[in-house]
Amino acid sequence: MAITRWDPFREVVALQNRMNSLFRDLNEGDDPVTTAAFAPAADIYEDATKVVIKLEVPGMEEKDLDVRVENHTLTVKGERKFEAEEKEQNFHRIERRYGSFYRAFTLPSTVDTGNVAASYNAGVLKLELTKKPEAQPKQIKINVGGKKAEEPELVGTR
Repeated sequence: MAITRWDPFREVVALQNRMNSLFRDLNEGDDPVTTAAFAPAADIYEDATKVVIKLEVPGMEEKDLDVRVENHTLTVKGERKFEAEEKEQNFHRIERRYGSFYRAFTLPSTVDTGNVAASYNAGVLKLELTKKPEAQPKQIKINVGGKKAEEPELVGTR
Protein backbone atom coordinates (compact mmCIF):
# COMPACT_ATOMS: atom_id res chain seq x y z
CA MET A 1 0.00 0.00 0.00
CA ALA A 2 1.39 3.32 -1.10
CA ILE A 3 1.32 6.32 1.16
CA THR A 4 -0.24 9.37 -0.49
CA ARG A 5 0.52 12.79 0.81
CA TRP A 6 -2.66 14.64 1.82
CA ASP A 7 -3.24 17.93 0.01
CA PRO A 8 -6.15 19.93 1.53
CA PHE A 9 -6.61 21.98 -1.66
CA ARG A 10 -6.69 19.08 -4.15
CA GLU A 11 -10.48 18.85 -4.02
CA VAL A 12 -10.86 22.63 -4.35
CA VAL A 13 -8.68 22.64 -7.48
CA ALA A 14 -10.71 19.76 -8.93
CA LEU A 15 -13.96 21.67 -8.24
CA GLN A 16 -12.53 24.81 -9.86
CA ASN A 17 -11.55 22.83 -12.97
CA ARG A 18 -15.07 21.39 -13.24
CA MET A 19 -16.65 24.83 -12.86
CA ASN A 20 -14.35 26.31 -15.53
CA SER A 21 -15.31 23.48 -17.87
CA LEU A 22 -19.01 24.12 -17.21
CA PHE A 23 -18.76 27.83 -17.99
CA ARG A 24 -16.67 27.12 -21.08
CA ASP A 25 -19.43 24.79 -22.33
CA LEU A 26 -22.11 27.42 -21.68
CA ASN A 27 -20.26 30.07 -23.66
CA GLU A 28 -20.02 27.84 -26.72
CA GLY A 29 -23.82 27.40 -27.05
CA ASP A 30 -25.92 29.02 -29.79
CA ASP A 31 -28.91 29.85 -27.60
CA PRO A 32 -29.77 33.57 -27.96
CA VAL A 33 -30.29 33.88 -24.21
CA THR A 34 -26.79 32.63 -23.35
CA THR A 35 -25.04 34.45 -26.20
CA ALA A 36 -26.68 37.81 -25.56
CA ALA A 37 -24.16 40.56 -24.91
CA PHE A 38 -26.50 42.29 -22.48
CA ALA A 39 -30.03 42.23 -21.16
CA PRO A 40 -31.67 45.64 -20.79
CA ALA A 41 -33.10 46.43 -17.37
CA ALA A 42 -36.89 46.27 -17.19
CA ASP A 43 -39.53 47.80 -14.92
CA ILE A 44 -42.96 46.13 -14.88
CA TYR A 45 -46.01 47.55 -13.15
CA GLU A 46 -49.77 47.51 -13.53
CA ASP A 47 -52.82 49.51 -12.64
CA ALA A 48 -56.52 48.77 -12.97
CA THR A 49 -56.59 49.01 -16.78
CA LYS A 50 -53.15 48.05 -18.09
CA VAL A 51 -49.77 46.39 -17.57
CA VAL A 52 -46.72 48.52 -18.43
CA ILE A 53 -43.22 47.29 -19.25
CA LYS A 54 -40.34 49.76 -19.58
CA LEU A 55 -36.97 48.65 -20.95
CA GLU A 56 -33.78 50.71 -20.93
CA VAL A 57 -32.27 50.59 -24.42
CA PRO A 58 -30.28 53.83 -24.78
CA GLY A 59 -28.40 54.48 -27.97
CA MET A 60 -30.74 52.34 -30.08
CA GLU A 61 -33.18 53.32 -32.78
CA GLU A 62 -36.74 52.03 -33.10
CA LYS A 63 -35.83 50.14 -36.29
CA ASP A 64 -33.28 48.10 -34.31
CA LEU A 65 -35.99 46.78 -31.95
CA ASP A 66 -38.33 43.86 -32.63
CA VAL A 67 -41.38 43.53 -30.34
CA ARG A 68 -43.74 40.55 -30.72
CA VAL A 69 -46.61 38.93 -28.82
CA GLU A 70 -47.28 35.24 -29.35
CA ASN A 71 -49.08 32.71 -27.11
CA HIS A 72 -49.18 35.11 -24.13
CA THR A 73 -45.43 35.72 -24.39
CA LEU A 74 -44.05 39.17 -25.16
CA THR A 75 -40.57 39.12 -26.71
CA VAL A 76 -38.25 42.04 -27.31
CA LYS A 77 -35.14 41.57 -29.46
CA GLY A 78 -32.60 44.09 -30.56
CA GLU A 79 -29.00 44.86 -31.28
CA ARG A 80 -26.81 47.74 -30.21
CA LYS A 81 -23.98 48.11 -32.69
CA PHE A 82 -20.49 49.34 -31.90
CA GLU A 83 -19.78 52.43 -34.02
CA ALA A 84 -17.12 51.64 -36.64
CA GLU A 85 -15.50 55.06 -36.57
CA GLU A 86 -14.84 54.72 -32.83
CA LYS A 87 -13.07 51.36 -33.17
CA GLU A 88 -9.92 53.08 -34.36
CA GLN A 89 -9.76 55.34 -31.31
CA ASN A 90 -7.39 54.61 -28.47
CA PHE A 91 -9.92 53.57 -25.80
CA HIS A 92 -8.94 53.53 -22.16
CA ARG A 93 -12.13 51.81 -21.06
CA ILE A 94 -15.29 50.39 -22.66
CA GLU A 95 -18.06 49.83 -20.14
CA ARG A 96 -21.16 50.11 -22.31
CA ARG A 97 -22.55 46.82 -23.59
CA TYR A 98 -22.91 46.11 -27.29
CA GLY A 99 -24.41 43.27 -29.27
CA SER A 100 -27.76 41.56 -29.45
CA PHE A 101 -30.25 40.98 -26.67
CA TYR A 102 -33.42 38.97 -26.17
CA ARG A 103 -35.99 39.39 -23.39
CA ALA A 104 -39.19 37.37 -23.01
CA PHE A 105 -42.06 38.08 -20.61
CA THR A 106 -44.97 35.74 -19.88
CA LEU A 107 -48.19 37.74 -19.92
CA PRO A 108 -51.09 37.06 -17.55
CA SER A 109 -54.35 35.80 -19.07
CA THR A 110 -56.01 39.09 -18.07
CA VAL A 111 -54.06 40.98 -20.78
CA ASP A 112 -55.60 41.63 -24.19
CA THR A 113 -52.71 40.57 -26.44
CA GLY A 114 -54.36 42.24 -29.44
CA ASN A 115 -54.15 45.67 -27.80
CA VAL A 116 -50.46 46.52 -27.25
CA ALA A 117 -49.02 50.02 -27.63
CA ALA A 118 -45.27 50.67 -27.93
CA SER A 119 -43.48 54.01 -27.63
CA TYR A 120 -39.81 54.96 -27.50
CA ASN A 121 -38.52 58.11 -25.82
CA ALA A 122 -35.13 59.08 -24.38
CA GLY A 123 -33.74 55.55 -24.59
CA VAL A 124 -36.72 53.91 -22.86
CA LEU A 125 -39.01 51.48 -24.69
CA LYS A 126 -42.47 51.62 -23.10
CA LEU A 127 -44.97 48.84 -23.80
CA GLU A 128 -48.56 49.28 -22.61
CA LEU A 129 -50.71 46.15 -22.59
CA THR A 130 -54.41 46.81 -21.99
CA LYS A 131 -56.29 44.43 -19.71
CA LYS A 132 -59.39 42.64 -20.97
CA PRO A 133 -62.66 44.39 -20.02
CA GLU A 134 -63.73 41.48 -17.81
CA ALA A 135 -60.47 41.78 -15.84
CA GLN A 136 -60.93 45.48 -15.10
CA PRO A 137 -62.58 46.46 -11.80
CA LYS A 138 -66.28 47.30 -11.80
CA GLN A 139 -68.08 49.64 -9.44
CA ILE A 140 -71.04 48.02 -7.71
CA LYS A 141 -73.84 50.24 -6.43
CA ILE A 142 -74.82 49.69 -2.81
CA ASN A 143 -78.52 49.70 -1.98
CA VAL A 144 -79.44 51.54 1.19
CA GLY A 145 -82.36 50.56 3.40
CA GLY A 146 -83.24 47.35 1.57
CA LYS A 147 -84.55 49.16 -1.53
CA LYS A 148 -83.78 47.61 -4.86
CA ALA A 149 -81.82 49.72 -7.27
CA GLU A 150 -83.86 50.93 -10.20
CA GLU A 151 -83.24 48.74 -13.19
CA PRO A 152 -82.46 50.61 -16.38
CA GLU A 153 -85.04 50.26 -19.10
CA LEU A 154 -83.75 48.33 -22.09
CA VAL A 155 -84.17 50.12 -25.39
CA GLY A 156 -86.19 48.30 -28.05
CA THR A 157 -87.96 45.84 -25.72
CA ARG A 158 -91.71 46.17 -25.37
